[in-house]
Order: sequence, then C-alpha cells, then structure tokens
Amino acid sequence: MAVPHPPVYQEYYTRTPFQLFSGVGWKRLVAFRADESGVTLGGPVTRYHRFLAVVPWRDIKAVVVWATKKELERPIRRIGLKLRPGVSDVPGPDVKISPQLAASAAPHIEYPVVRNNRVIVFWKVDPTRLAAAVRAFAPHVQLRVHPVYRLRPGQGGGPGYGGSPGYGSGGSIFDIMP
Repeated sequence: MAVPHPPVYQEYYTRTPFQLFSGVGWKRLVAFRADESGVTLGGPVTRYHRFLAVVPWRDIKAVVVWATKKELERPIRRIGLKLRPGVSDVPGPDVKISPQLAASAAPHIEYPVVRNNRVIVFWKVDPTRLAAAVRAFAPHVQLRVHPVYRLRPGQGGGPGYGGSPGYGSGGSIFDIMP
C-alpha cells in the first residue's frame, strides 16, 4: 500500500520575461510554502532573495489571507503572518509601513500582520489545500481567510498606496496577469 503524500502546500510564481531581467534567472521561484518546518514567504520577483523568509511554526500564531478593493479596481490580495510576541518581523517590503498607512490600506487586519505580508501576484492561494497543510503541520496555528474588504471613497489609498499602478502603490501593471 502506498504511503499518502504529506499535505505540503507550495505555490510558485508564474514565470515572466521580467524575471530574466531582474537577475533571478528562469528557475521556478517559490512564492509560498507550508511544510513540516514552517512557512516560506518568497520575496517579490525583483527582490526575491533579499526578502525570502522561512518562519518556523513555533513562531506563528496565525496565517491570514485577505484582499482589499477600491471602487473600479481589482482586489489586491495578500497573505500575512501573525507572529508570536517577541519574534522579529520577517524581512519584506512592508516591514517599515506606518500604523496609519497600514490602517488605511487594510483597516480590518492587525498592524503586525500587515507588516509581515506578501502581495499575492503571479500566483494564487488555494484555501482548501492551505488549510490541510496548516492542520497537518501546525494545528495550533489559526488560518483566517477574509472576504474581500471594500474600501470606501476617501478611505485607504493615501498618497502612493493602493492607488493606480506605480512605485509604492501596492499594485502593478502585472496585476492583470493570473
């Protein structure tokens, strides 16, 4: 009788020519992984190795998936970690975000989770498979999957955040890709 495969959950970034020009080459890059050792958060393709982080399960209280959407825009999907007290933040593009900017971008998500997140772009989350992996490897860790949070006009998206694609906007021209 064959031994069933462990419920490792892994997603890769979709390869694009931009990946070649960013210096990481054409190899498959892990965007997210949940296995027996913990959670791997891949860095953005342009700064992959700089922001790559592996967090052991003992340091994680919750894995949180959410999305925010402004009127007439596509949702910006994210996955983040709520870490245990005393654990250092993971390296990432939002580690220095201010509490005010975090609250305007995702008012329904705790500030530490926003600091320790990744934008889900060039890959997708399968909540069922992710839940199976969390249950198998870390039943003490919560998995929270929030519905899309709709930002009202005048809420969120301060200067250069969550607005139209561009530097620091949280979106990019590549958000149109699956």
